[in-house]
Amino acid sequence: MTTLALFDLDHTLIPFDSGMAWTQWLVQRGHLPPEAEARYLAFCHDYVAGTLDIHAMHHANLAPLAPHSPETLQAWALEFESHVRPQVPASRRALVQQHLDAGHLCAIVTATTRLVAEPLARVFGLQHLVATEAEQVDGRYTGAIAGEPCFREGKPRRVNAWLRQLGFDAGLQAFDASWFYSDSASDLPLLQAVTHPVAVCPDERLGAHAGAAGWAIWQER
Repeated sequence: MTTLALFDLDHTLIPFDSGMAWTQWLVQRGHLPPEAEARYLAFCHDYVAGTLDIHAMHHANLAPLAPHSPETLQAWALEFESHVRPQVPASRRALVQQHLDAGHLCAIVTATTRLVAEPLARVFGLQHLVATEAEQVDGRYTGAIAGEPCFREGKPRRVNAWLRQLGFDAGLQAFDASWFYSDSASDLPLLQAVTHPVAVCPDERLGAHAGAAGWAIWQER
């Protein structure tokens, strides 16, 4: 049986927002000005309210990094990986490992930009990551998103495109069983596209939907 296991990142596999953790880490090291943290927090409030402009958020977070070389950013990403590794709950590591041990095709699927999500994919030992991609010119970030953001209705489309690249021409329909773990109602398009949706410490709207639909709900924090 061909089986797929997909995991949202922020507040699902990790109990915090990876973008905020990255921003705070850069501010603490003097790579970003102190006001960057408040700016990012405002976007988080928009996300909770369902009004987030992901292109504006992406530009605000990535454009300030344009002066730095790819080598510098990769070095920072490795340091950031060491910083967040101890903050990952053992229960989430065990969940991912359970699917890996069962031979399932596993991937993180997140609206977070690849630069920030990739260190956390390494923490979980996951080879595959479907994330929002940043446009680059001569190796430097422009602040724009390359292609479709991995967000809301874009998540299942991005997942299907990734699966076709791996040779699964039918995308999600190629799998006899598929899981997706998420905390947010913004992920309903992908949750509804898998055979085993799991709401992890869900927000109010997702919790209500999951309860009405009889989906599995994981409340462990």
